[in-house]
Amino acid sequence: MRVNERYSTLPAADRSVHITNICAIEDIGYLPSEGTLLNSLSVDPDTECRYGLYFRDGKRKVDCVLVYHHKRASGSRSLARRVQHGDAGPAARSVRQDQPLPGKAGPVGAGEPEPPLDCHEDDKRFRRQEYEGNLMEAGLELERDEDTKIHGVGFVKIHAPWNVLCREAEFLKLKMPTKKLYHINETRGLLKKINSVLQKITDPIQPKVAEHRPQTTKRLSYPFSREKQHLFDLSDKDSFFDSKTRSTIVYEILKRTTCTKAKYSMGQGEGRKKDSALLSKRRKCGKYGITSLLANGVYSAAYPLHDGDYEGENVEFNDRKLLYEEWASYGVFYKYQPIDLVRKYFGEKIGLYFAWLGVYTQMLIPASIVGIIVFLYGWATVDENIPSMEMCDQRHNITMCPLCDKTCSYWKMSSACATARASHLFDNPATVFFSVFMALWAATFMEHWKRKQMRLNYRWDLTGFEEEEDHPRAEYEARVLEKSLRKDSRNKEKRRHLPEEPTNKWRQRVKTAMAGVKLTDKVKLTWKDRFPAYFTNLVSIIFMIAVTFAIVLGVIIYRISTAAALAMNSSPSVRSNIRVTVTATAVIINLVVIILLDEVYGCIARWLTKIEVPKTEKSFEERLIFKAFLLKFVNSYTPIFYVAFFKGRFVGRPGDYVYIFRSFRMEECAPGGCLMELCIQLSIIMLGKQLIQNNLFEIGIPKMKKFIRSLRLKHQSPSDRDQYVKKKQRYQVDYTLEPFAGLTPEYMEMIIQFGFVTLFVASFPLAPLFALLNNIIEIRLDAKKFITELRRPVAVRAKDIGIWYNILRGVGKLAVIINAFVISFTSDFIPRLVYLYMYSENGTMHGFVNHTLSSFNVSDFQNGTAPNDPLDLGYEVQICRYKDYREPPWSEHKYDISKDFWAVLAARLAFVIVFQNLVMFMSDFVDWVIPDIPKDISQQMHKEKVLMVELFMREEQGKQQLLDAWMEKDRKKAEPFNNHSPARPAPPDSPDFPGGAL
Repeated sequence: MRVNERYSTLPAADRSVHITNICAIEDIGYLPSEGTLLNSLSVDPDTECRYGLYFRDGKRKVDCVLVYHHKRASGSRSLARRVQHGDAGPAARSVRQDQPLPGKAGPVGAGEPEPPLDCHEDDKRFRRQEYEGNLMEAGLELERDEDTKIHGVGFVKIHAPWNVLCREAEFLKLKMPTKKLYHINETRGLLKKINSVLQKITDPIQPKVAEHRPQTTKRLSYPFSREKQHLFDLSDKDSFFDSKTRSTIVYEILKRTTCTKAKYSMGQGEGRKKDSALLSKRRKCGKYGITSLLANGVYSAAYPLHDGDYEGENVEFNDRKLLYEEWASYGVFYKYQPIDLVRKYFGEKIGLYFAWLGVYTQMLIPASIVGIIVFLYGWATVDENIPSMEMCDQRHNITMCPLCDKTCSYWKMSSACATARASHLFDNPATVFFSVFMALWAATFMEHWKRKQMRLNYRWDLTGFEEEEDHPRAEYEARVLEKSLRKDSRNKEKRRHLPEEPTNKWRQRVKTAMAGVKLTDKVKLTWKDRFPAYFTNLVSIIFMIAVTFAIVLGVIIYRISTAAALAMNSSPSVRSNIRVTVTATAVIINLVVIILLDEVYGCIARWLTKIEVPKTEKSFEERLIFKAFLLKFVNSYTPIFYVAFFKGRFVGRPGDYVYIFRSFRMEECAPGGCLMELCIQLSIIMLGKQLIQNNLFEIGIPKMKKFIRSLRLKHQSPSDRDQYVKKKQRYQVDYTLEPFAGLTPEYMEMIIQFGFVTLFVASFPLAPLFALLNNIIEIRLDAKKFITELRRPVAVRAKDIGIWYNILRGVGKLAVIINAFVISFTSDFIPRLVYLYMYSENGTMHGFVNHTLSSFNVSDFQNGTAPNDPLDLGYEVQICRYKDYREPPWSEHKYDISKDFWAVLAARLAFVIVFQNLVMFMSDFVDWVIPDIPKDISQQMHKEKVLMVELFMREEQGKQQLLDAWMEKDRKKAEPFNNHSPARPAPPDSPDFPGGAL
């Protein structure tokens, strides 16, 4: 049975309940406490309610807040005239009825009619009244506050009493610590000494938080049960359930509690009949929980409160302030995160995100060190690289063919000396090693995270936790309701054309009894209902991908046309830096387009997911993540894929070039290859996204909003400013914060970065270093956002990071394939090996550059494509060179592909196959060698099971001994009575009977 079906929250008049033992029911907590809905007529802060953290009595803590907008009608309408719910006491009903609110003309008359409200607003008010009444029937206690400093906004504070917390904790199967303490198995011998040394070394970078200290003991946890309350330490009931758990319980009740009534119809005539049928269906469905009420605008927000302020001189110490000082401050960037305190304050789901981000950042440290070593190796060996030395040697006097038609002239290969030397920094033998290392690093990172996740599950008592089916979304319920109405109308039309059957009273009774059955259990959305949405999704995604490709094509045309325009410049310095200028400007254009399209694609992905109408929030989130990741992946990596695998591959040859739209000649790679350009493309896009999209937006936008609020405050008068600062309660301050929008943007940002680090790492070994520097800032930036800029999210239990883990594994597998192709096709690593072992005369790389260049006779240029200034170099050119493996012009099959091309291609394909399979095997071997569950954790989990069995065995033995003692006591009490009673004659078979048993 699902949680929301375990007990109903319908009004008592709609139920048929036979109470057999009212005392027993009250003992187990099913009877709701006497809930009261109080109207707060003043928001003056006082020490009793701790500025809104408690009810006005200063005793009951505010566990959650509902916010709604209301329109106050003109005239004397006081707060006390609001309709009261439940059986509130007389004092609560007559709260200051004789005094008007400030600014009113006079006291409220008893018989004055209330001014008319808008029907929609009154309908919302009616639904709120019923919903809040049902909340009190579920046992919650409410207090309303409408006279606030925020005009037109009302607040309903919610408190869950002890019996409700116990009941819901049992329903949710929350594991709570028992009185039983046990010692955690500690390492011994050499490992113990190593751990003690590491603890002393890392002590300065540990946060000063009690929860982060290593513990030698742990309390045995067990799912809470009201029948076994003696197992738990209930000496302090106020702190037994922390604020995170209390808000989770209250929000679960808010989702489950329903509101079924509405006061007004939406239209007249036929529309009114349809609306009446709709309301009837809603009453049968009973599906108007907090998600539906939020979606329909009945309430505008529902959130738990922060623990208090995080800065100030006289601020009372709380977890929020501690997190701000030890986690959200940039001054503690070098310290570990207090993950246990983060989980205690925000819940397991957010705690797992920051734990994953911390593990990912730590794993980037060795990757960054190896990347720096690879880069330094290229820097140290650049002067020993023979191919770049040959390209820079002026004595070779190699004349290259023009890079464009007409406007471009012949050029010397030595002019590309700087590009060739720079490409060696990233295109050297160490790059292959680094690609293999990063593939194994990705596999090790995934295994390390799984082990860390299991440790957190054990520490946070999530072992054995299984997510239950979530509540249906409001949009899904509305679609199901609409479908059921259409189905009923079709059935009615069919019945009109059928002959009437004699009435059957028994059938009518059955139908009446079945009227309360939920329609959502009968009617569901099938693939036929969703087919238009699926088709729209497919067409839209294909269109968005086509838009991305079209933009990349536009940038290609820009590069070609700009290169041709710059070639006509009279300045030699401009013409010598054409490649760098075109590449840099094109990458900046790509960066701006990527940032803009990321925002657009995020909105489109959400819209496409909404029209699919997923049933649960989990299904909605997974579908949204998949679409957003697909679109943003294509958007971010398409320009990089073009440079890596397509640029320079389909250019043709001099005299027979390939043209786009018959006018733009395809661009070529530099003589040193496209790897250097790929490095520039990757570095600018990666760093630009991190600096602009991730950090600047996340820092700048909140700062701007805060600056605007401060400006508004300065324009107020001093008295108003003091009132604004002093009189705002905690729930009002939190309402002005940004609502929590989920973890999808945070994960997406890091997954895209993970792709930059792993997919093309062969072309940019410094990518892990820049990712590490970004993440050090990102952790504190996200922490500060959660602490200072966002409302406190409702804590959600989770034992893993969900679909993101599968995406990470997919990106890791794809990285192996992409790096294999980058090394073999984009870099010159394979052509160098082929030349070294097949064509080199002396076993060195001398002559490699000349081997990779083909010859072209300038007399074979097509009409209109030859350079306008053939004497630009000062001499007449007869033969020019271009990078390709083709036959020379004096050959019988001139300009055909040579045998060298096929030899190099075969070597490249062989390398891809060998590299891919070898690295995949090594990655799988790492997965197999490293166990998912650490050995000490599996031992501790086994120990917990044994201790739990022993605890229950001792409890049963104690009960049995107590029962035996009671029976013995009763027997002893009965013995004197038996001794004083008259003796009975012995039975015939007794030894006392004469002639009886011998």
